Amino acid sequence: MKVHVLRGKRILIVEDEYFIAADLKRALGDRDAVVLGPVASLDAGMAVLDDGGAIDIAVLDVNLDGADSYPIAERLAARGVPFVFVTGYDSWAMPSAYRSIPRLAKPFPPGAVVRTIEQMIEEK
Repeated sequence: MKVHVLRGKRILIVEDEYFIAADLKRALGDRDAVVLGPVASLDAGMAVLDDGGAIDIAVLDVNLDGADSYPIAERLAARGVPFVFVTGYDSWAMPSAYRSIPRLAKPFPPGAVVRTIEQMIEEK
C-alpha cells in the first residue's frame, strides 16, 4: 500500500463552485489528506483562519461570488502557509504580488491540483 505525500496534511479548500469543490475534496481525500471545508465565501474562509487550527496548504478560488480571496491569501502568507490559486483569470490580471503563486486555470482536472499540491509539499 502506497503512502501518499498528502496523508494527514490539512488542506483548506476555498471554492464557490460546488462541483469543483466536491471534486477537489474527493481527489484530496483519496490521497488521505484532511480536507478543511470546502468553504465557498470570503467570510467562511476567514472564519477557518480565525479558528487558528493548523493548515498545511490551501487551494483558493480567486473570485468568490464577486469577492476576491486575496485577504485569505494575505493571512495565509503571513502565517507561512503555501497556497495555490484556481481561477479563470490570466496571470496578468492578478495583482503583481500574487503572479508568482502557483495558479491553475479553470477548467482543470482535479488531478492537476493534487499534483501541484504534492509538488509544493515535496519542495517545502
